[in-house]
Amino acid sequence: MPADFLGLAGKAVLVMGVANRKSVAFHTGKVLRAAGAKVLWSCHSEARRDELRKKLIPDEPLFVCDVEKQEQIDRLAAEVAAEVGQLHGFVHSLAFANYSQGAVPFHQTVREDFLQAVNVSCFSLIATANALAPHFAPDASVVTIGISTTTMAAENYGYMAPVKAALDSAVVFLARSFAGKARVNAVRPGLLKTQSSAGIPNYVPAYLYAEQATLRKRALQTEEVANTVAFLLSPASSGINAQGLVLDAGMACNYFDPTIVERVTRLD
Repeated sequence: MPADFLGLAGKAVLVMGVANRKSVAFHTGKVLRAAGAKVLWSCHSEARRDELRKKLIPDEPLFVCDVEKQEQIDRLAAEVAAEVGQLHGFVHSLAFANYSQGAVPFHQTVREDFLQAVNVSCFSLIATANALAPHFAPDASVVTIGISTTTMAAENYGYMAPVKAALDSAVVFLARSFAGKARVNAVRPGLLKTQSSAGIPNYVPAYLYAEQATLRKRALQTEEVANTVAFLLSPASSGINAQGLVLDAGMACNYFDPTIVERVTRLD
């Protein structure tokens, strides 16, 4: 994607939620770097920052923010403002679910786990966007990361699907609340090979199935998600607002893929 098309050169963008080289956040930051943007990063803890400094982000602004603590969100906003003044883009790429119980029936979801997941995965977008809003440049763009569908009841994903549904709704309400000040959109990818995905119970079989269900028979790549996030951050996408862009390589229209149907119905 040519840098001149994106028009992001010299724009300041905060990428929140970087964890490792496989994360959507890190891939997004790499695309933004290539487009000439000034990338600011945020991670969850001091220990994570130390790791990232050694391996991935040696010399760009890298802040620490635990989104379960409002005082750290407020501090992040102040640090960002001190670093760049105006912020042209904000990428919210973080989520958390406690799967310590493994895959359990949805009705057995623990209240504390559900509420923590909502706080970290959904409300953090609202709280951080609110704290950053005074520093948004005109026509700023906010992008969060959802999932391709929240209406397929994959038991191993459990209560995170309703949490991501809340995130989808929050995108629409934030876009309306920020009308004329900032656009708010979501990128909604299918199954990805990331380190955080590995924590989902029984993820590998689901990932392999999803790959075969795509029209191209090749899984969605994290780079493809990052490219779409960069597009939504850019002036080239100025007409897109309050939307969730699904990236699933055609999986949603291919449930009855003949090769999969043949395997399931084959008589031994």
